[in-house]
Amino acid sequence: MAMSRTVEEIVDDALGLPSEARALLADRLVESLDPAEDGQVRRLWAAEALRRRDEVRDGRVRTVSGEEALARVRRTVIR
Repeated sequence: MAMSRTVEEIVDDALGLPSEARALLADRLVESLDPAEDGQVRRLWAAEALRRRDEVRDGRVRTVSGEEALARVRRTVIR
């Protein structure tokens, strides 16, 4: 007998994983969307990473710790 789980339950479980496991899960989910778009998705993420890096280096944004970032995500997801 298969158990049904809600997306919220899956997200809660995923957020409890170590950061490396969450990164792997995110990659696997993105890759599962459409293999033809994989290259485009990777290019977009690379451009986004460079944009964010530049914002931090230029002082346009302030960084927060990983712990604070996860706390913010949890507050947003668990409403």
